[in-house]
Amino acid sequence: MTEVLNSFFSIALELTILFIGVSFLIHLLQGFIPYEKMEEFMNKSHPLVSAMIAVGFAFVTPFCSCSTIPIVVNLLRNRVRFSMVMIFLFASPVLDITILTLMMAILGFKVTLTYTIVTVVFSVFIGFSLQALGFESQLKNVMVENFSYPQSEHKINVKAALKETWTLMRTVYPFLILGAGIGSVIHGAVPSEWIAAHLGGEHWWLIPIAAVIGVPLYIRLSTMIPISQILITKGMALGPVMALMIASAGASLPEVALLHTIFKKKLVTAFVGSVLMMSTVSGFLFYFI
Repeated sequence: MTEVLNSFFSIALELTILFIGVSFLIHLLQGFIPYEKMEEFMNKSHPLVSAMIAVGFAFVTPFCSCSTIPIVVNLLRNRVRFSMVMIFLFASPVLDITILTLMMAILGFKVTLTYTIVTVVFSVFIGFSLQALGFESQLKNVMVENFSYPQSEHKINVKAALKETWTLMRTVYPFLILGAGIGSVIHGAVPSEWIAAHLGGEHWWLIPIAAVIGVPLYIRLSTMIPISQILITKGMALGPVMALMIASAGASLPEVALLHTIFKKKLVTAFVGSVLMMSTVSGFLFYFI
């Protein structure tokens, strides 16, 4: 029990300091991000340039998969190109500067860089593929009301940054602590030999299973990162861990339910299938790290 508590407080303290510090810094700079301009560039620039802007847009909108939906609807309402909207939809939940900073601190620079490159490439590939396959016809005519981006004030607003950081603390931080708690229990209660024997090594079939399990679990990245650290330390292979992480962040049952309100059935099915493909192939790629 002492080992579990020591592990929990150690992980929780490290993650708390990083989470608060990076969150505050990101929100401090929000006033300099021209959201409306980025939306305009996504619609008018060369497709590859627009794709990079869509990815950048995903980086600066630190939301979970469900809270991404209102922005998706707003982009569709403003007639932003379908492929760009899809790139944003796939990239936003899995690319978050705060979470990537935590990932780098916990899992290392190499894993974080590989994760970022893989998720960016797949998001762009899927976005263009859905456009080329004609899935734009599977959109429903849905409008979003009372939506607005944060105002670009071009100045540092400490009070607003503190307020936004506190809001993020209330919504995301509990999941971070939950992950630290689960990770600590795994650290203290589950033998390393068992994890290494059953979840480590070259068990390739663990990757698709982890991807399939990840979607209905709806585990936020903030929860998965401390759990992943413990699992990898205990001997679990990196591939299944990353497949579970990407699948759980990229899609979830609540998000799929929300997507049913703006997408027709074929596009919802394509979305879930794309997330499973992205997480499964990514998992296999991590075997080469």
